[in-house]
Amino acid sequence: MTASQPTTLQYLAYAYGRRLPDSMREWVANDLAGPGAIRRHMIRYSIPPLFILAPLWLLPASLYVHLEMTVPIYFWAVVMAFVLNKIWRRHRLAQHGLDPNLVDLANRERNARLHEDYARRFGPRPESAKWQSNSSPF
Repeated sequence: MTASQPTTLQYLAYAYGRRLPDSMREWVANDLAGPGAIRRHMIRYSIPPLFILAPLWLLPASLYVHLEMTVPIYFWAVVMAFVLNKIWRRHRLAQHGLDPNLVDLANRERNARLHEDYARRFGPRPESAKWQSNSSPF
């Protein structure tokens, strides 16, 4: 691995909340806002609930009871990871000293032609609409 990529231990710590050194900012930006960022986020946050729910499978019960105990909890853990992925990735970018709006960069690039077409047909957006330019809920 090069100096700009984390080691295995650094990556594991980073994956669950630790900050990486400033020399790895470019890697962090690509990891949190580049192609596949949502997929990587979902994989990272789908694994810990498995470790928490695995001991329930050691209890003596039928398959139906095991599924009934674990699947609803795991399902909601995965749903919440998906729902909060953009907020969490924004937080992680800010934690590393990067612009939190990088999360929306791919979306802005994908829709740039629509925005240019709108500006050409109706004129530029008013300055008062600037606060709506990102998807941050805060």
